[in-house]
Amino acid sequence: MEQERVMIEMSENLQDHASSALVSVGAVKLENGETLNNVVVYVEWVGDLLRHREQAILLCHALTGDAHAFDTAEKPGWWGPLIGAGRALDTERHVVLCMNVLGGCSGTTGPLSMCDTTGQPYAGQFPEITIRDMVRVQYLALCALGITRLYAVLGGSMGGMQALEWACSYPSFVLHAVVLAAPLVFSAIAIGYNAVMRQAIERDPAFHQGDYGRYGVIPKDGLTVARMLGMITYRTASLFEERFGRSISDSGMLEVERYLVYHGEKLVSRFDANSYLRLLTAMDGHHLGRDRGTLADAFARITARVTLVGIQDDLLYPPDSIRLAACAAREAGVDAVYKEITSVYGHDAFLLEFEQLDEIFRDALARAVPRNTIAR
Repeated sequence: MEQERVMIEMSENLQDHASSALVSVGAVKLENGETLNNVVVYVEWVGDLLRHREQAILLCHALTGDAHAFDTAEKPGWWGPLIGAGRALDTERHVVLCMNVLGGCSGTTGPLSMCDTTGQPYAGQFPEITIRDMVRVQYLALCALGITRLYAVLGGSMGGMQALEWACSYPSFVLHAVVLAAPLVFSAIAIGYNAVMRQAIERDPAFHQGDYGRYGVIPKDGLTVARMLGMITYRTASLFEERFGRSISDSGMLEVERYLVYHGEKLVSRFDANSYLRLLTAMDGHHLGRDRGTLADAFARITARVTLVGIQDDLLYPPDSIRLAACAAREAGVDAVYKEITSVYGHDAFLLEFEQLDEIFRDALARAVPRNTIAR
C-alpha cells in the first residue's frame, strides 16, 4: 500500500488546540509520467484528529495561499472567522485540515525543495503538475494521518478546482464538496491572463530559465507585474473606481497604481516565482472531463453532495457559467445546488465575505447524506 511508506513529523506548537505535521508520502508518479521521490506535505489542523477522523473537513487553498487557514495567536488564517467551536466549520464536531499544495513554497515539495539526484533545489527543473496530482498527494497524506473519510472538502478558486477533483477522483471518500468561484473547465480568457503573468516572470532578466537561485537573484520585477495583473482580475471595476478613481498619492503616483505595485511587491517577499509558474500551469490544465470522456461521464463518478458557488461580477469565473455548471451536474444525476455571493469585491469575495460564507457553509454541511453514499 502506498500509505505504508509514510513518515510523520508532528508538532502541537501552533496553538493549544492546533497541530501541524510534515508528512512524507514517498515517491509519487505524476500524471505526466515523471516520478517525484520523497514527497513531503505540510499539514495544519485544528480539532481532535483521533476522535473525528471520520468527520474530517479538508480546506484547499487558492493560488498564493498556504496551509494556515485558521486563526492562531501568532497569525490570522485566511478563513479564520469561519473555523472554531460552534462556527460554520465546527471544530467540536470535525477536525479541520489544510495542506500546502504540491508545487507550493510553504512546506510541501516544490521547486524550492532539494532534488535527491542533484543535491540542489529543483528550481526551474521541477516537473509540471496538475490539479489531480495535488489531490492525489493530499489523499496520500490524509491516509497517513489516519483519515478514513472526508465529511467535506471546500475550496475557492484553485482550491475549488481541487474540491471538484476530490469529488471526482475519490467519490467514496467524500460526502460533501463546496466549490467556490471555480469552473469545471479552465476558460480561454483565464488561460490568457495566466499567459501574460507567465511571460512577465519568464522575460525578467533575473529569471535565468528558472535557475535564478544559483545567481543569488529573484525575478522580482516579473513576479511583481504578474501579481499586479492578478489583482486586477480578482477585484471589480466598480470597486477600483469607488476606492481610487483618479486620485493621486503623496508620491505623485496614481493611487490605483500604487495599490497594485504594493501588492505585487508584497507577494515577492513571500512567494517563489517557480512555484507561481507551476501552479499557473496546473490551473491551465484544469478540465473535470479530461481523460474521463465527457463532462457528464465525469459527473457520473460523483456521489458527494456538491454546492457550487458563484460570485457577483467575478471577472475570472462569471457566476452564470457556474450556475450552468450546477444545472449540468444535476442533469447528470449529481445532487448539486447553486449559491451566489453578492459582493463588490468580485473574485476575492470568497476570502472576504465571511457572513455570506458562513451561511453557505452551514447550509451545505447540514444537508443530510444518504446512507448508501457513506464510505466504509
